Amino acid sequence: MDIPRPLSSFPLALTLFDAAVCAGFPSPAADFAQQRINLNDYLLLNEQASFMFRVSGDSMCGIGIYSGDILIVDRSIVSAHNHIVLAIVDEEFTVKRLFRRGAVLKLLPENPAFSAIEFKEGQELRIWGVVTFNLHRLLNV
Repeated sequence: MDIPRPLSSFPLALTLFDAAVCAGFPSPAADFAQQRINLNDYLLLNEQASFMFRVSGDSMCGIGIYSGDILIVDRSIVSAHNHIVLAIVDEEFTVKRLFRRGAVLKLLPENPAFSAIEFKEGQELRIWGVVTFNLHRLLNV
């Protein structure tokens, strides 16, 4: 297993247009005011505790996390029921939805073709961090 390293802290600024983009019918009255934003400020909730991981596999495609996507994972967030987490199960990283209710603890895929990971005695689960963003490329170049 590779050891993750924190993200670098240099600012990356892009222009944010202050106009909502309609995913349905286009809006003819869009106001195009703009500002520069630092992507680190937008994407990193806690810069020192943020890491990126590339996804491999299809177990989370039901919520829009696809193989090849890059996840931003924050280690400072305490995981809770229903969070998307980066977990280590038997020394392997996996991304799943955390199910924690009473004594029941399991990791749920978001693809019906995959089974939940339920833990047996002696099996180890470590929650490595909580997924805060998914960077999904739309253009294949």
